[in-house]
Amino acid sequence: MNQAVMPALLSGLRVLDLTRNLPGPFATRMLADLGAAIVKVEPPEGDPARPLGGLFEALNHGKECRRIDFKSADDLARLHEWARDADVVVDSFRPGVMKALGLGHAALSDLNPKLVAVSITGYGQDGPWAAKAGHDLNFMAMSGVLDQVRAPTGEVALSNVQWGDIAGGSSMACIAILSAVFEAHRTGHGRSLDVSMAHGLFAHLVMPRATGPLMKSMLGRWPGAGEDMLNGALPCYNVYATQDGCTLAVGALEHKFWKIASAVFGHPEWADVHWQRGVLPHTPPSDALKVDVAKLVASQPLAVWADRFETADCCVTPVLTLAEAKAHPLFADKQRQPWMTLA
Repeated sequence: MNQAVMPALLSGLRVLDLTRNLPGPFATRMLADLGAAIVKVEPPEGDPARPLGGLFEALNHGKECRRIDFKSADDLARLHEWARDADVVVDSFRPGVMKALGLGHAALSDLNPKLVAVSITGYGQDGPWAAKAGHDLNFMAMSGVLDQVRAPTGEVALSNVQWGDIAGGSSMACIAILSAVFEAHRTGHGRSLDVSMAHGLFAHLVMPRATGPLMKSMLGRWPGAGEDMLNGALPCYNVYATQDGCTLAVGALEHKFWKIASAVFGHPEWADVHWQRGVLPHTPPSDALKVDVAKLVASQPLAVWADRFETADCCVTPVLTLAEAKAHPLFADKQRQPWMTLA
């Protein structure tokens, strides 16, 4: 079976996409990848991403693009007709805009009782922040996520992956859409759902909300940059600078992997200095091992470590640049380009 073919699991699903920029278009692009028919509705001037060319194509390939003037009664009437035949309508307007346009869920339900309406907002449909503007950076900042991606030295890192838009918005919107469509097919009635990007991000803080109290019991305070379980406290799960200024990612979290990694490093005695063997983070043996691993990794260029760990099944990998990742066989293999393939 040709793995390059994306499974058309959503064939027959009809989505009216009123979203713009990144979160909504990426959500509906994923639905389009899986076979849904997407009608992208743009204002007369087009989606703001259009001038960026490659970005617009990446977000909107496979969609039928139409334009309407949202201030025109005739154009809104056309939009109502399109809604009659849709399964889903997705918007990314601020709270209240859809209702003001006559496109609230009550009005759309009168046209199409099975219609699922999903809104992607920054801070939710109600509450003190509902009307506030925001972008990915703001949602990350307010949810606590930005604080969790600090460099070990404490500086806030400005991520070039828009986690608020994509993880808090696009992915959560897809879950909401498919859940509501499943229910609509069973009951004959659609739902109106709101996806708050800030709240979606907050829901992703599973590890720090669970491990923070544990680290607090050891440190006597809440962990800071590089001090929590998976962001620098463990020798076996960390990033280390190499001789040539590159980085080695050591993800040997479980003892079975750390045992193999220790052998490849040439220090089998390190194997039992591990949290699953009772050597907890922020204890002298654990902290000393981090220093020893860092010194060893810094003694060789990344290519040496990448070669040594190439065949070792222990979760140790080089940190690649985007250009290097694109050229790597893992992603350069044309048969694995789709993000989901037929098994």
